[in-house]
Amino acid sequence: MRDIYNKELELLNQELTEMGELCSKAISLVSSAFESRDGSIAASAAVLDREIDRKERNIEALCIKLLLKQQPVAGDLRHISAALKMITDMERIGDQAEDIAEIIPYLGDRKAMGQEKISSMITAACGMVRDSVTAYVKQDTDLAHEVMERDDIVDGLFAEAKKELISLVAADPNNGEYALDLLMIAKYLERIGDHAVNIAEWAYYSVTGLHDKSVN
Repeated sequence: MRDIYNKELELLNQELTEMGELCSKAISLVSSAFESRDGSIAASAAVLDREIDRKERNIEALCIKLLLKQQPVAGDLRHISAALKMITDMERIGDQAEDIAEIIPYLGDRKAMGQEKISSMITAACGMVRDSVTAYVKQDTDLAHEVMERDDIVDGLFAEAKKELISLVAADPNNGEYALDLLMIAKYLERIGDHAVNIAEWAYYSVTGLHDKSVN
């Protein structure tokens, strides 16, 4: 019976890893679309979001099955409970990647202040999402801490991008709509970083039973 249970826990880890990879892929597509202004690439993020939603439902069903049929002990219960919380954050990451993708076609070919910071935010957020899921699967509390700390980088880039975009509008009010689109993209990326931190915190909890917010 325990062998079957262990296999189901391994399946849970595999499914979570795949969901995390889908989220990372969605952000990577957004990155490519943002750099190239290619609307067809951006549209692919919507397809991935639907895959992420399906994966969320599959993982939720697996977790409920484990809870109802296997009656997990404390450590396994934390692991399963954390997974249920994490998939909510991952689903939101997929939604926000799609939200960014919907804005990109309106940017046209313009390049302006704030773009470099946003590109850096995309790279940082993608790494945080990937590593937060890895921290859970590998039960790596040090990596979970590292992800939490890297949120300061994303927040700092957001503040810098916002400042540059305000300057862009101040120099020419006609840039207002374009700057607002870029600011929305930056805000979605900042939220993706926050979701990655939530995942890392649940990864930490799954090992220790504690919610560690000391590095936030």
